[in-house]
Amino acid sequence: MSDILIIGGSSGIGLATAQQLLAQGANVTATFNSKNTDQAPGVNFFHLDVMDQNASMDFIPESLDGLVYCPGSINLRPFERIKPADFERDYHLQVVGAIRIIQAALPALRKSGNASILLFSTVAVRSGLPFHSLVSASKGAIEGLCVSLAAEFAPKVRVNCIAPSLTETPLAAQLINTEQKKELNAARHPMKRIGSPADIANMATFLLSPQASWITGQVLHVDGGMSAIR
Repeated sequence: MSDILIIGGSSGIGLATAQQLLAQGANVTATFNSKNTDQAPGVNFFHLDVMDQNASMDFIPESLDGLVYCPGSINLRPFERIKPADFERDYHLQVVGAIRIIQAALPALRKSGNASILLFSTVAVRSGLPFHSLVSASKGAIEGLCVSLAAEFAPKVRVNCIAPSLTETPLAAQLINTEQKKELNAARHPMKRIGSPADIANMATFLLSPQASWITGQVLHVDGGMSAIR
């Protein structure tokens, strides 16, 4: 039975991943910030604000087979309206937060012998979408971190990254809060729909599993064809 830690496991992709892992018999520990945890009975939840540099990491199990870092933000604005402080905040949330968690969890991951770290990027890093400079800057750093850590931690700990396109989560609510917005965004994808949390969780649970034991240092696009098909 595997032991998995999900940072940000109470909603969206983190919640869907926790639910799938539970169904597969895993022991799941997860953190939440402000969301309730009623939708994932069986998960051991702990409060964590990843922006708090003094937050306790006592919730990290003694041994871990997998670590998933989900916190992120989607702020789409013209570049000239974004302040440098906004870039700094996003970087601390999505990159520095991941670094702190990985450093704290690394001793537990190394005890497994075949552990997996999973990070999240965005299709916008490679596809160059307008108004995405804020999210792409920090997620681009995540992709670089993924490949570098995969090289450094091999062969004991695998590190991979999923780069989704628009997915129906609370994080993306303002982009799909009307049927017209949903239809317009769906039409932009070759598969003619936006993603569901389960679509991403399917890949996440695979990458955390022994079936993916020969996959590391990869950025996998689960994006309805957005990054590859025109």
